Amino acid sequence: MKQLRLKVLAGLFLAAGILSWGGARLWDSIGTLPSVPLAAPIVLAAIAAVLTATALSLRTRLKAQRERRPDAKGVEPLMAARAVVFGQASALVAALVAGMYGGTGVFLLGSLDVPARRDQALYAAFAVLAAFAVIAAALFLEHVCKLPEDGDDNDSGRAPAA
Repeated sequence: MKQLRLKVLAGLFLAAGILSWGGARLWDSIGTLPSVPLAAPIVLAAIAAVLTATALSLRTRLKAQRERRPDAKGVEPLMAARAVVFGQASALVAALVAGMYGGTGVFLLGSLDVPARRDQALYAAFAVLAAFAVIAAALFLEHVCKLPEDGDDNDSGRAPAA
């Protein structure tokens, strides 16, 4: 399985941010801009906590498995692969969400003198920070489940040539 690239996450963040900023400008010019929900940063923080707890649990179980402790539960390879996919998907979605709220927040910076807009900009900033926490937790989870280096450069998933 290939590692998630930071360039991909940064590209998604920037693309979503630019589109969201443009959409917020357009929406505001033709009507009332939809509000940023206060629940967004709360939900994102909960996802980051779940990812972190999963990574810490797997790290403990993998360490016990490597040390061949008799009481070690171990980690099935399929479970580790699913955890990595969960983390990568969470990081990709979090990059999009961070970009979306980031673009909206940047748009709202132009009208911080309006109390309602100031609150919305604050909610957007908290959502971006929480989305970055999701990305960090997902990358940590991916790191925990990474196979140990064994000197073999064969990461393409194909069998080595005979």
